[in-house]
Amino acid sequence: MILSIKIYPDNVLRKKCKDIEKIGEEEKKLANNMLETMYKNSGAGLAAPQVGLLKKVIVIDIGEGPIVLFNPRIIYKAGKVLFEEGCLSIPKIILKVKRTKFVEVEGLNRKNKNVKIKAEGLLAYALQHEIDHLSGILILDRISIWEKIKQRKNIKNLIKK
Repeated sequence: MILSIKIYPDNVLRKKCKDIEKIGEEEKKLANNMLETMYKNSGAGLAAPQVGLLKKVIVIDIGEGPIVLFNPRIIYKAGKVLFEEGCLSIPKIILKVKRTKFVEVEGLNRKNKNVKIKAEGLLAYALQHEIDHLSGILILDRISIWEKIKQRKNIKNLIKK
């Protein structure tokens, strides 16, 4: 089922999500619906708040197959990089975002098993982007003041809609 994506400045995008106690059928269905929604909208990742749910669930596919994580958290970071990112909740705007180059993330998979993912490059950026959403952090919060000034008109146009 395709879910409706919340668009900035929707308040749900600024709220913190709650942990999921156990991965059951409802959570698996949510993850599948989020993947379907992400693919339909040509995204590389999607977090539950982007579809209006304050649950710690992210889905990612950077072209290497889908990743589903429940209660993901970054346990290791190294290096810095400036990377151009977009967001399904901030459509048609690409921003230069400061990110960590390498990350290690842990969370639960669909089988309720603890997993760790070591990532660099695009996967590392996607994991950071989606995990940020779970804390109410948007790419707008990760850009320089100069980038904000450059994008002011585009951001104001989103708020007007």
